[in-house]
Amino acid sequence: MANIKSSQRPQLYFEKVMAITATANLCLVLFNLSYVPWRDFYYRKLPQITQIYDPIKGIEAHRETRSYLQAVTALEEQVSQTGLQSPQVQTKLEEISRLSAEMVDTNPFAAVGKSGTLEKIKNRMRDRVGQESAKQAFRTFWSQQYLSQKGWNPEINFFKQKIRPLIAGNYYRRIGEDGELLDDFWLIDLPFIGLFALELLVRSFYIRRSHPGFSWLDAVLWRWYDLLLLLPFLRWLRVIPVIIRLDQARLVNLRPVWRQINQGIVANFAEEITEIVVVRVINQIQGSIQRGEFTRWLMQQESLRPYIDINNVNEVEAIAGLLVQTVVYQVLPKIQPEINAILRHNINTALQQVPMYRNLQTLPGIAQAQTQISEQLVNQITTSLYNVLVSAVEDPVGAKLTSQLVQSFSQALGTEVQNKQVLSEIQSLLSDFLEEVKLNYVQRLSQEDLEQILQQTRQLRTQVPLQPITGSSALTAREKSGR
Repeated sequence: MANIKSSQRPQLYFEKVMAITATANLCLVLFNLSYVPWRDFYYRKLPQITQIYDPIKGIEAHRETRSYLQAVTALEEQVSQTGLQSPQVQTKLEEISRLSAEMVDTNPFAAVGKSGTLEKIKNRMRDRVGQESAKQAFRTFWSQQYLSQKGWNPEINFFKQKIRPLIAGNYYRRIGEDGELLDDFWLIDLPFIGLFALELLVRSFYIRRSHPGFSWLDAVLWRWYDLLLLLPFLRWLRVIPVIIRLDQARLVNLRPVWRQINQGIVANFAEEITEIVVVRVINQIQGSIQRGEFTRWLMQQESLRPYIDINNVNEVEAIAGLLVQTVVYQVLPKIQPEINAILRHNINTALQQVPMYRNLQTLPGIAQAQTQISEQLVNQITTSLYNVLVSAVEDPVGAKLTSQLVQSFSQALGTEVQNKQVLSEIQSLLSDFLEEVKLNYVQRLSQEDLEQILQQTRQLRTQVPLQPITGSSALTAREKSGR
């Protein structure tokens, strides 16, 4: 915060407040979406939440399962008053057995997708009693004989701990007049939508004032992601504007994430784009060769589309002249010692092949004189040749003759290329060569260098910190000027 200007702090505080508000709204949305699937957890661990939020989702206790649990509670009270063997207890046990059979037959859990809960209840009751039939297991469990034999307290505690929570977790959801399940979350969400709508309206006003050419639609679409905060459906999409706002408010730093996303997109498309571009270029070259444009260019003839000259310079001749001057004035003086050594070796080799010279080698002083003569001869040859080349380059007549030689060579080459057999063979070979390039090198080009290129890009961004202006950051800067 130390590097933030004092004039920008109110803007940043406002962004933080709105980002926190949007985050709170997103948390409520996610809680609302997860409430029904996780209601059993809330009911067991945080029953206060279910008491508050059940009416919002139109959830109420199911009549059949509620009556069942009320009957069990009445049985417990009756046993505490008159004992297990009393006629009143027998009557209540028969009622509970009847309710158990109805629960197995009607499956009151199915309406809210909790049939698995009923199966769990039946399995636990079968295991407890040792019966294959669920109805028979309930009938046996709710009998005076079984409860007397196994003990009232252990069996009723088993029911309270293993069976009652599963039955109590069942519920019924009301249906609204529109035929959909009742959900009054919009009453909680409406104040947030109103706040975000007002904020978007104010931001759009300042955007239009900063950009006179903008319409209201342009100004609103500048903050397109804020429109997701106003949707009464698909509320989970609000995660997009919340993430963007948190980044704008500097509450979280998402630049590394954006960088990885961008590089991931590049990695996915770069290979295909590389292949498409290179193959397209090669196909165009192949088409030009097959249409004869390449050979017409070699012969410098007028094609269907005239050749466009942008500087009135024959680039081929200019490049050739530049290369000749570079070789004569820069390269040859540097490699003259190597040239002298080659000439000296050749002269000595030629002299050694002369019989008379081999005989003279035996005389005193001849070997030294031969070395001096070789050095002088080599120097004279290289110097003469170099002077001839320099004179040829600097002599206008020599340059003109050289130009005429190049033109004659080009014309002769063009005349010979016009031979249909030669032309057809050249075109076929070039086309086949380009096809081999596509098959052997294009795919390798797109794959092998991709990761290296991405790594070099990362290094460049690390060494030279770039701050690209995205739509959101650019908007923030413009809004600051507008405010």
